[in-house]
Amino acid sequence: MVLFFFCSFCQANDLDLQKARSYTGKEDIKGWVMSEKLDGIRGYWDGRRLLTRKGLTLHPPPWFIKNFPAFELDGELWSKQGDFEFVQSVVLDAEPSSGWEKINYHIFEVPNQKGAFFQRLDMAKEWFTFHPNPYVRVLQQTLIQSRPDLDRFFLEVESRGGEGVIVKNPNMPYHTGRSAYVLKVKKNRDMEGLIIGINKGKGKYENAMGSLTVKLENGVIFKLGTGFTDLIRNNPPAVGTTVTFKYHGFSKNGVPKFASFLRVRKD
Repeated sequence: MVLFFFCSFCQANDLDLQKARSYTGKEDIKGWVMSEKLDGIRGYWDGRRLLTRKGLTLHPPPWFIKNFPAFELDGELWSKQGDFEFVQSVVLDAEPSSGWEKINYHIFEVPNQKGAFFQRLDMAKEWFTFHPNPYVRVLQQTLIQSRPDLDRFFLEVESRGGEGVIVKNPNMPYHTGRSAYVLKVKKNRDMEGLIIGINKGKGKYENAMGSLTVKLENGVIFKLGTGFTDLIRNNPPAVGTTVTFKYHGFSKNGVPKFASFLRVRKD
């Protein structure tokens, strides 16, 4: 039995983190740096605990966070390309499992520290040089000397099954939210939204979910109705859940065009 309901206000307790805008190709990125966009679960170390981007406390084994510093870290919990579901199932489990042995923590930022990007990253590098942890990596950053550098790197990442590339202005001080100084480069556009309603289907899906009412970060609300398997239609994600969907541009009202469901985000 499927229950259909709507909530007028759903709020996630997102942490105030640095976020990437989409790269348009018009930006002047000479002198910026690039790294692979890892498709894992974001992990924020607050000096005591490892948290998801929504502020949920993770439960890694003690050996995984051994020698972590008292200062903050931001990174990705990741195993390999195309392994998102495995990583999500392991790191969001309240009972730590041996699956953590296949996961590494890839640091891409040191929040709330003074100095430019590489000065901040050097704090993490220096710390783990003297306080080793085999599960920690500082994500490699490569200088962009020209647009072809980015094109070549993007094709390299794509050829090994990677999700995309992050480009960043290394001269900027630490900041949170979305800005023009941190950009994501992806072949297929996707974004996330919060489910605020579950709508009954018609015809073939009369007794199942027909669409989800989704609210975007900017407040735009629309119905997401394609890309679902029958299993998901009969067991839809709950109101308050975050979903990822692909799309092709926006309407004049800011609604994603040709939106199609990709997956549920539980972090």
